[in-house]
Parts: sequence; C-alpha cells; structure tokens
Amino acid sequence: MDAILTLVADRAATSLTPLDIETVSALSGGREEAVLSPGEAVDIACHAVSPAQFGAIRDALRDRPVDILLTSRHNRRKRVLVADMDSTMVANETLDDIAAGAERLRPGIGEAVAAVTRQSMNGEIDFQTSLRNRVALLKDLPASLLDTAAAHLSLNEGARTLVATMRASGAVTALVSGGFTFFTARVAALCGFSENHANRLVHAGDTLTGTVEEPVLGPDAKLDHLKRIVAAAGLTLNDALTIGDGANDLPMLRAAGLGIAFHAKPVVRREISDRIDHTSLRSALFAQGYSVTDFRE
Repeated sequence: MDAILTLVADRAATSLTPLDIETVSALSGGREEAVLSPGEAVDIACHAVSPAQFGAIRDALRDRPVDILLTSRHNRRKRVLVADMDSTMVANETLDDIAAGAERLRPGIGEAVAAVTRQSMNGEIDFQTSLRNRVALLKDLPASLLDTAAAHLSLNEGARTLVATMRASGAVTALVSGGFTFFTARVAALCGFSENHANRLVHAGDTLTGTVEEPVLGPDAKLDHLKRIVAAAGLTLNDALTIGDGANDLPMLRAAGLGIAFHAKPVVRREISDRIDHTSLRSALFAQGYSVTDFRE
C-alpha cells in the first residue's frame, strides 16, 4: 500500500470513533496502520486514491469535524517548510489590523481595507494591485499603528509546535508573507523560523507614506523563495511542505510535494485537495506521519 489517509479530529469538539475509521477504511480499501494521537489522529494505509474516491471519503464524514489528508508513503516527512503568515501562522490579517487601529483617525478605513483584503484572498483582484491600493489608504497615518497591531498578534494553535518539530528533524523553515517584515520578524522569532521574507512599508519619520517598497512580494515571489530554499538545501520540490490560506499562496501550494490549504478561502479549497478545515496546524505534522510523542514545543 503506497498511500496514507490521515484522519485528524478537532479535539476540542470530538474524538475519532471506530465508525470514522471503519468508514474511511471501507471506502479506500485500506486498513488502520498507526494511531498518531489517541482519539485525535490515525493513519490508514491504502492504495492510490482517485480524486473522485477521495471526494467520496470526505463526503462520508462531512458532518464530522474531522480533517482527512492524503499523502504518499514515499518521502512523507518533508525537509523544507514554507508557510504563509496572515490567517495561517497567526489568526490576524495584519494589514486589516493596522487599518482597524486607525478608525478613530480615519473613520471607515477599517472596512475599506478589509473589503479589498477579502477580494484579494479570494482571487478576485491581483495581489500586487490590492496591496498597493490598501497601503495607499494608510498615507499620512502614524507608524505607531504597526506597534499597536503587533501587540495583538495571536499565534494559531500548533504554530510553534509545527516549526519546532520540523526543525528538530532537520527541516529548513521559512515564513514567506505578502504582509510586512515588521510582523514577520516578530512571528518568525516567536515560532523559531530559520528565515522570514515579506514586504516593507515605507515611512517618513513617524508617518506612513502610503507606499510599499518595490517589487511587491506576491504569489510568484513566494514560489521563487520556495524554489530557492529547496535548491540551496540540495533538495527537490517534492521534499517541501507549503501551507497557506489565500489565492496568493496557490503557486507555492501547487508546486510543493505537500501543499496544505489551512482554513482556506473558497478559491483555494476548490483547488487544493489536502486541507485543514476543522483542526489546527498540528495536522500538518500528523500528515507527515509524526506521532504526538514526536512533537516538540
């Protein structure tokens, strides 16, 4: 059996049941192989599963808060991690948070920026244009708004564990964001990423200019960083795990040996089959065959 179906339950809401495992085993022609976390995560060994079959398996558990990820048995543990930041490693959309903090100075700016963010993440407008347009709305606002937003950064569950566990296994870890270095530097330090890359906001003294340094780090640049990191490590794209939630993550999600959509926008969920819809970033470790006893904090 050359494939693995990993079932992960939302441990705050439920536990995996024998019926969950039996249902997936029957539909895949597989068998339970390993318990990765009692009541939370299990591997089911199977032969190759077609997209239609995988859809049927997922549909069978549609009323259960259980994620199902499909991986190859070969080269399962990845040696490179490239992760998005906003709404992936952190719960925040940091540019939206900057704008929300400016509401008292410029009423309506919060929703104006958030609306463009939603369009961009759903792939309705190109990322570079959306970023320039959103940043332009910040012109002449105090740069201290970044400090206010940074104070409210909230790591998603499992963020530190994902990075620490993969680094302990020798993986190169990079945070690559269409957001700003002001935030990626802080999140990278909190999680232990080896490197971080993002856009730079321009300011004159203590005032934002409403511009971002060119070139804008967008979807193609994320893919370029992935390719660079893989090549520098003497590896291939199949050795990489990428994880993200928005349309600007799609190129790197498509290219990696394992691309995972994390609580993603509809345009991403439609295209990326390996998805974390119910659970936490811990599931990206279970999908690689890590047991909970392997986790590092």
